[in-house]
Amino acid sequence: MFPWNMFPFNKEMKETMTNMKPEEINNYVQDIIGKIMPGNMQGMMNPQEMFNGFQTSAPQQRSASGVLNSSAYETHDYVFVRVPLKNDEWIKKLRLYHTSNQLIIEHIPEHEDTNTITLPAIVKRKGAIANYKEGILEVKIPKNVDMQYSQIDVTEIL
Repeated sequence: MFPWNMFPFNKEMKETMTNMKPEEINNYVQDIIGKIMPGNMQGMMNPQEMFNGFQTSAPQQRSASGVLNSSAYETHDYVFVRVPLKNDEWIKKLRLYHTSNQLIIEHIPEHEDTNTITLPAIVKRKGAIANYKEGILEVKIPKNVDMQYSQIDVTEIL
């Protein structure tokens, strides 16, 4: 049975969570996982390693060393990526490429720099549009709805 009484769902919970630092949230989650997992399973899985594969969708920082500050989001039909450019001259020298799940921006801020932005959804190969207005580069890429599935026959072995 799941221990629902361990979670403090009350009116102060929202305020408490918004005032917590990321390290405090991590410690809280690790504490809850440690209490929920039975004693015999704790040796099998390290709670610290459980969340290592997850990647946050927070904007990338560090524009001084080459990584651009960007934001990526999706709608029903498109994925949008917005990148503020500090210098209007960058628009003339940048190169944009995309794979099914990444946007690659080359040659800004320096010619040898490459910035990779992970997209929140799988996108189509064709149909991307990029616009630059008021210091913001916006890339609009159509989402790919992959509905390919195949039937698998089941054979009976006697």
